[in-house]
Amino acid sequence: MGGFELLFILLLALAMQPFLRQKFLEMARAKMIEKIEAQRGSRVILLVHRQETMSFLGFPLMRYIDINDSEEVIRAIHLTDKDVPIDIILHTPGGLVLAALQIALAIKKHPAKVTAFIPHYAMSGGTLIALACDEIVMDEHAVLGPVDPQIEGYPAASILRLLKRKPLDKIEDRTLILADVAEMALRQMKDNLRLILNERLSEEKIEELAEILSQGYFTHDYPITFEEAKRLGLPVSKEMPIEIYQLMKLFPQPTRSFPSVEYLPLPKKKIERA
Repeated sequence: MGGFELLFILLLALAMQPFLRQKFLEMARAKMIEKIEAQRGSRVILLVHRQETMSFLGFPLMRYIDINDSEEVIRAIHLTDKDVPIDIILHTPGGLVLAALQIALAIKKHPAKVTAFIPHYAMSGGTLIALACDEIVMDEHAVLGPVDPQIEGYPAASILRLLKRKPLDKIEDRTLILADVAEMALRQMKDNLRLILNERLSEEKIEELAEILSQGYFTHDYPITFEEAKRLGLPVSKEMPIEIYQLMKLFPQPTRSFPSVEYLPLPKKKIERA
């Protein structure tokens, strides 16, 4: 075998490496999902949006909740018997309201218990989905977020506040149109929350949560911690199975030349010194 053939094989192996690595990760995920389903007697659904090197060139792709996600989740729910619990693992910055609402409504209609597991964060549309579940299991450092609508990148509530702070004749027509859309979006989101929040909550609590979470009391990236979620009256717990963390390790971020976080990946215990 000549040098040219060896070089060709080497280049082919390098080109195939990301593809093979991705396939090995998918196999490991499937195995871990089977393990969790066997332990809990449930259907496990992952909704994970994390950067991964998906192409041979290694470019990371940033993903959000979209219609493809809602179609896949709903398909998984249809494939689940009505008496089988569902465990949905959420790790997402949010995304399209329509898609998140479709998932939330499908979860809400499932007769058996639905549990949302949030190992790190589930913001915006991810929170909307979690609110439709019977129980939300959060890591003690995980966060949820407000579900207030955003209109062309601006908070809907902020657009409406502008109408009170500036004379109408000083506001552009386009801004007035956005304000009209914002008013509708805020009303619709509040109605949607009333629809999906757990019936075990009182009507007063449902109304309170729908108001606080959707009407622009916080910035859109405001982190709702476990303690605050509990204080708000959400059905949260900290009983996170170790297998959920192990599963999340199978969604690696793209490899960097120099990692931004480094540590020895071993349990650390206090050493008694003489």
